[in-house]
Amino acid sequence: MTKELFGLTPSRRAILKGAGAGLLTAGFAAPVWSQSAPIKLGFQLHRTGIGAAYGRWYERTAQAALKVVNDAGGINGRPVEIVFEDDGTDPKRGAEVVEKLVSQAGCDLVFGPLFSHVVIGTAPRAAELKVPYLVCSEGYHVASGMLNRWTMQPGITDVHAQVSSMAPWVLANLGKKVTMVFPDYAFGHDHRDFFTAAVQANGGEVIAQIAIPPTETSFTRYLPQIPADTEVLYHVMVGPAVLTFVKELGEFYGSGPRPEIFGFIDSLEAVDTASPGLEFLEGTHFWEGHNRVKQADASEHETAYRAAVGVDDNGASLSDAKDVATYAHMFSVWETLHVIKAGMEASGYQSIADRQKFVEAVEAMSDMPASLAHVQGDKKFNGKTHQVFGHQFISKVEGGKLMRVHTTSLEDGMYEDAVDYTSQSF
Repeated sequence: MTKELFGLTPSRRAILKGAGAGLLTAGFAAPVWSQSAPIKLGFQLHRTGIGAAYGRWYERTAQAALKVVNDAGGINGRPVEIVFEDDGTDPKRGAEVVEKLVSQAGCDLVFGPLFSHVVIGTAPRAAELKVPYLVCSEGYHVASGMLNRWTMQPGITDVHAQVSSMAPWVLANLGKKVTMVFPDYAFGHDHRDFFTAAVQANGGEVIAQIAIPPTETSFTRYLPQIPADTEVLYHVMVGPAVLTFVKELGEFYGSGPRPEIFGFIDSLEAVDTASPGLEFLEGTHFWEGHNRVKQADASEHETAYRAAVGVDDNGASLSDAKDVATYAHMFSVWETLHVIKAGMEASGYQSIADRQKFVEAVEAMSDMPASLAHVQGDKKFNGKTHQVFGHQFISKVEGGKLMRVHTTSLEDGMYEDAVDYTSQSF
């Protein structure tokens, strides 16, 4: 087991360098901890497997957020620890990881997983253990009601909200006949189902759906399936072969005519859009959950967050410009840890006997204004469905950089409740 402890003996020295340092540390004296034991949070980490690129940056973001929380006094006057455990991005190992974090490491709760098949495979065990399970995923599995009252997604929006809020812009600006390319598992199926419905609702048509195994390493045999009359090619891929996918897509179209291309940044997370071989992406559009390139109107909270996680204005590591962050997703870890802090303080959390009180405190949350705790922007949490709603960003590749061209409203992504978890027993 990997155990990372941060901020247990914090000092007055600034925890950050750069523009955000003053905002995060101004006025903070060294905390005086209570005599209670530290609060111990388990982190279900995709350190290996197809989610490894995300896992590395999720861990880095969790470490940065933890320093901020501890330098500001921890939670309820107690220092906070995070225990990281690798699940291999494997749903079978996911349940084992939760068991280990709770039963062996003694963690108060578990948070952090991204890949939806892992979340779906893990959540039932969290319910059996009666431990809060806060996921940083995007699937509709939480809000759909297929999981349980112990599982919540308060730090990032889901695919249902993302695609339904952006579809009107795509149909109005790029075209009406859409071909979709997506991974053949739960996350991709959410895209397939909800974007197809949103396209139809906005006067368009999905003329082809191409499902690809998420472990595929080459895509040349799939690309000829794209119909010639496609006006918009919608792509969302995941895993270590994403760079291969976009390069092969460029080779497939070459310099000839091609449809408008709208992708989820998942297809290019941790990849520099200015990389050789990606020139064909110039002028194409992407969804971003958080703008990788620092925009001209970036808030002071955004500036502070970049400094804390060690990311430059282009979305790469300050220590290595070639090390591109999974910036569109990793904010969910930062925001989820701050929701954990708020929920524990609202419930007066003292021990595992208060786990139910913690869940109820999070369920009572609603408006989450943009702040250092919510650096991606304003959000609204739906306590009945355990799902947060927020803004989505559409960016265009201009000069090799992702520049925002559209921001959705919170209302654009809201949908009818499919479940009321608060009516269920613990």
